Amino acid sequence: MGKIAIVTDSNSGITQKEAKDLGVYVLPMPFMIDGNVFYEDVNLTIDEFFVKLENDCEISTSQPSPESVMNLWDDVLKEYDEIVHIPMSSGLSGSCQTAIMLSDDYDGKVHVVNNQRISVTQRQSVIDAGILADRGMNGKEIKEYLEKVKYDSSIYVMVDTLKYLKKGGRITPAAAAFGDLLKIKPVLQIQGEKLDAFAKVRTLKQAKSVMIKAIKDDMEKRFGGVDSKKINLHVAYAKNEDNAKQFVEELKDDFPGFEVYMAPLSLSVSCHIGQGALALACSKKV
Repeated sequence: MGKIAIVTDSNSGITQKEAKDLGVYVLPMPFMIDGNVFYEDVNLTIDEFFVKLENDCEISTSQPSPESVMNLWDDVLKEYDEIVHIPMSSGLSGSCQTAIMLSDDYDGKVHVVNNQRISVTQRQSVIDAGILADRGMNGKEIKEYLEKVKYDSSIYVMVDTLKYLKKGGRITPAAAAFGDLLKIKPVLQIQGEKLDAFAKVRTLKQAKSVMIKAIKDDMEKRFGGVDSKKINLHVAYAKNEDNAKQFVEELKDDFPGFEVYMAPLSLSVSCHIGQGALALACSKKV
């Protein structure tokens, strides 16, 4: 059996340090900030990012350059026979399609997975790929499996401020002003390729209730029941770790027996929704 390397990008939330611990490789995502290029978790920390965001710097996301992708692949293939590359959802970035195109030059050694995930669910795909490799699957089989189960996950995100949705053009200034007046906190859903509005609430408590009910419904209707042996549960947050920790404690009553993985939202998500966001996600286990 050939040696298989797992590669992803920092949209997964996997840091460079965690990547070493997990035995995987992470491409840092580039950000343009006031005309300068920064790379997530290389020369841009989470704290530095939010300082720039709150100071109204001009921030835009980008995708890794073809050169950076191929340079990493070339280095990895010096030690490994195959690569399973898991980028963020093709519905949210062009980086997946770029990687698929670049892989054509690697004679079947690079398998790019388009499994429509981001943040904690993308991270879980990376973990799952390692499990499948340990079970003896080759790169092609891992890719096919992960794409087959790509919709076996859900993310619901409570947005604490409408400022960045307005700035990104996702809502109109009038809608943002009206929402601020009524203290509306939208709950968004990331399902496969799309980021959609899911519900409107006014308090954090209401948002948590909506997200818990939505995840339970998904587990029951799509994943065969609320079962910790079959489903992973995740919490993600944007500069509100204390709220996230409290949420994890609260979830013990609604999801007994589940181990909840908690992590910061990747910066590419936080960039568009701002600080204070809180997310609840689930993914079906391999």
